Amino acid sequence: MTLYKKTFENFEKSFIGFSTLAVIGQSCLGAAAAMFILSNGTSILQMVQLSIIVLICMLVNTSILAQMSHKLVFNLIITSVLSSAFLIFLNNFTL
Repeated sequence: MTLYKKTFENFEKSFIGFSTLAVIGQSCLGAAAAMFILSNGTSILQMVQLSIIVLICMLVNTSILAQMSHKLVFNLIITSVLSSAFLIFLNNFTL
C-alpha cells in the first residue's frame, strides 16, 4: 500500500479531527509564506505570489467548510502545504 493511500484512509476515518488540524496548520503555513513573500518587497512578482498562496489557502478552507469530498479536501491540503513550503523556500533562499 502506498503512503498516499494509507494516509488518505487515516484522513477519511477521522475527517473532522484532521480537517480541524488542517485548517489551523495550513493557515499558519500560508501566513508564514505570505510573510516571506512580503519581506522581499511589494513588486508585481511578489503580489502575484501572494495572490496565489492566498487563493490556495482559501480554497482549502472553503472546501472543508463546504464539506466537499474527502479526496478533494485531502488533495487540496497537500497542494497547499507543498505550495506554501515552495514559496517559503523560494523567497527565503533564492530571491
